[in-house]
Amino acid sequence: MSESHPTVRSPLRIGVVGLGYIGTTVGGQFFRRPDSAVSAICDPDDGRLAEIGREFDVPAERRYREYSTMLERRADDLDAVLIGTPHTLHYEQVSAALERDLHVYCDKPLTTDLEHARDLVERSDRSERTLMVGYQRHLQAAFRTARERFGDDGPNWLTASITQDWIDDSRGTWRLDPALSGGGFLYDTGSHVLDGVLWTTGLEPESVTASMEFHDDERRIDRRAHLDVRFSNGATGTFSFNGDAPSVREHVHFWDDGGAVYLEGTQWGSREILEIDSDAGEHVPYLDPRREPSRAEAFIESVRDGTEPPATARDALAVTALSEAAYEAARTGHSVTVDQ
Repeated sequence: MSESHPTVRSPLRIGVVGLGYIGTTVGGQFFRRPDSAVSAICDPDDGRLAEIGREFDVPAERRYREYSTMLERRADDLDAVLIGTPHTLHYEQVSAALERDLHVYCDKPLTTDLEHARDLVERSDRSERTLMVGYQRHLQAAFRTARERFGDDGPNWLTASITQDWIDDSRGTWRLDPALSGGGFLYDTGSHVLDGVLWTTGLEPESVTASMEFHDDERRIDRRAHLDVRFSNGATGTFSFNGDAPSVREHVHFWDDGGAVYLEGTQWGSREILEIDSDAGEHVPYLDPRREPSRAEAFIESVRDGTEPPATARDALAVTALSEAAYEAARTGHSVTVDQ
């Protein structure tokens, strides 16, 4: 985003695109804030439009089934859009919003295509508008505290894993349709873990080998994935993702010469942090809850102040590059270079 920024209206007028979990959760955050307002909504389901329209107090004439129609009729009445649609739709929708001079909050992953990810980084760099990606670990105090430890020197070894009953949770939804999801568990929940590791440590992936178990015969929807990653500073790391497990648990362990940092948690709440020193002593750092703004709060602050958002298009590009390389490695059985 350009350092200069136009005058910001208050309340910030938001168009919510996609009325699933992200659209209603983050959209609800915007709706409840005094400095933002949900001014239009968009979803192909008439029932959802009516239900969420009533909940967010959006009149019928500002409810749309087509995104292009909403932009055509309401772009001058909006300041920003929240994009909570299936993954493969993000690129065109983000591009269209930036072309209309709107700020954008887009759910993760920003895109499932490497060239598209590169293009959105270039568009964001040229634009005076905020483009924030929904990687909320950037807002969590535990990950922020761990990030402060590493500075310019990342860990030399790491392990990261997450489990979820993702296959069952996704049955009957677009998440098991590769034309809309772009992939499987790695591109959905696993994307958060990849991003959390890369952003917290500053490590740059150099190459990856991977193995996957696929849900579909076409081998596009992974239910389990294991990645071995080599980073440019010589560090190595393993990632394990199991989307066919009974519950959500996340474990991220970073080791350096001074000891380790453990980040762990269950379900979708904030993670806990444990520091281990070189003598195996354990310490729990104090986490200031005021350091955990909501996604809506962080987005509005970036728009208002003209500052870089917590999770940028460039952060998302790093995740897409590693994800695409991992899928190629799993399908070919070879180590693949990670090229951003």
